[in-house]
Amino acid sequence: MLNWLIQLPWVVPIIACLTLGLAPFVPEPHIWEKLKMLADGTLVRPIDILDLAFHSVPWLLLIAKAVATATRLRR
Repeated sequence: MLNWLIQLPWVVPIIACLTLGLAPFVPEPHIWEKLKMLADGTLVRPIDILDLAFHSVPWLLLIAKAVATATRLRR
């Protein structure tokens, strides 16, 4: 399972984070807006929750790749 993640080039999750993970860029990154809503307790509409999940996927992929790579290097 982790082999595909380790073999995935770093550029893929990085570009995904910089594009999908931060889009739209103006007036502020969408994920930042949704995280602020989550912290304020105003993230209640299903579309906003789905939007947070959608924009979080690249960041989760990047974190998973970093953990998988660090785990592999430690062995």
